[in-house]
Amino acid sequence: MIFKSSSKHEIKGHLEKARHNLSFLKEIKSEYNDWMLVACYYAAYHAALALILSKQYFSKNHDATLCILIKEFYTKELSKEDILLLNLFDAQDLLFYVESKQKREEASYSTKIKFNIQEVNNLKLKTTLFINKVEKIIEIEHD
Repeated sequence: MIFKSSSKHEIKGHLEKARHNLSFLKEIKSEYNDWMLVACYYAAYHAALALILSKQYFSKNHDATLCILIKEFYTKELSKEDILLLNLFDAQDLLFYVESKQKREEASYSTKIKFNIQEVNNLKLKTTLFINKVEKIIEIEHD
């Protein structure tokens, strides 16, 4: 379900929640790397919610959030403004979001409790980069 909504307070709140989830990753012991995957996804999800709120959308559905990200932020052609402002949301960002969601579902719903630590660390890095990019896009749009 998609709603029209926008609030600087809500955007800020979702970005804070994303950073909060990211900092929680540092507290999780490596033997609980399934929960690291869950935390990575929810950090990215809250960043995505902040991003779609910047376009006056709100969603309580993960797939709908992805659709809004594609509709509002993914462009194959670069405008002069995009190049100047680095306001780019590319296929790699979308693939990361989908990958993160899939890993979270596997960690949450399968009986598997151990995951490849290199994959987990790679997802942690991608999550950090994703949140940084979202914050930069929102900062540029609201200046």
